[in-house]
Amino acid sequence: MLVLLNILLSSILPIFILIILGFLLSKKFELDITTLTKINFYLLVPAFSFVYIFTTEITSDLALVILLSAAMLVVNFGLGIVLSRILKLRKPTAKAFQNSLMFFNVGNIGVSLILLVFSNPPFVVDGLTPYVDIALSVQVMILLFQNLTINTIGIVNSGGEGVTLLQGIRHVFRMPAIYTIICAFLFKLIPFDLTATPLWPVLVHLRNGLISVALVTLGVQLAKSNLNLRMVAPYGAVFFRLIIGPVAAFLLIRLFGFSGIIAQVIFISSSTPAAVNTALLAVECNGDSDFAVQVVTLSTLFSAVTMTLAVYLSFILF
Repeated sequence: MLVLLNILLSSILPIFILIILGFLLSKKFELDITTLTKINFYLLVPAFSFVYIFTTEITSDLALVILLSAAMLVVNFGLGIVLSRILKLRKPTAKAFQNSLMFFNVGNIGVSLILLVFSNPPFVVDGLTPYVDIALSVQVMILLFQNLTINTIGIVNSGGEGVTLLQGIRHVFRMPAIYTIICAFLFKLIPFDLTATPLWPVLVHLRNGLISVALVTLGVQLAKSNLNLRMVAPYGAVFFRLIIGPVAAFLLIRLFGFSGIIAQVIFISSSTPAAVNTALLAVECNGDSDFAVQVVTLSTLFSAVTMTLAVYLSFILF
């Protein structure tokens, strides 16, 4: 019980305090969620991804993490298709259901959680945090895969009845994630020290701002959501995202043979709530935005419990 309490206080509570601050600010002031989202989407997330891709040596284990992420997406997509047919959901709702299982909040919540977990005991050695870099490198691989697929597969799978595949594909090329990944790998290949230029401190400052700004933005987004507790279908999506998602991740971790820090990061990351972008995409692509917003809101609230348990279980299982 003391271990669970320590995890809750040191790793989970700081995340939700920042979310609550954003929620309260939104209730007090008229904050522009579109502006905040664009700051995250076009500045902070690309800078964060670029810095970690550029500075991280892509080992065979990290490449294998991407393959596992792909397998996890396929499994969750398959579950989403089967369950949406069993529940006889209409097409836009079924797509929102599938996206809520496939895409989870590995960015503003996932990165924050991994940083906090591996910056606290039992991962502190002589006052140092030697496991943070490798943990964040693994998380960045998951984040990159999720960013790439939510901005491709997620967009195509978010449209309502009137959205065509061609429209979805066109939307993909307006997303910054693809270009960030390409540029980062190109700069890794070029024999040029980018860290010695004035641009590098700018990228580092933007990277450092992601966690706090993203979590506050999430709080603002939740404050502007209309929560309807009488909708039944979202609870099913929440259950599969928060409970079945980590179970599927555990089985895949065993299948791929991961252990130690890498396995812990993958398992913890899989316990995060539905990605906020699933709701944003549903709005932008004329999908079932009401359903998507309910899933994001409810899964974020319930994740305070499930993420605590996932962190604790990661210590035991791996």
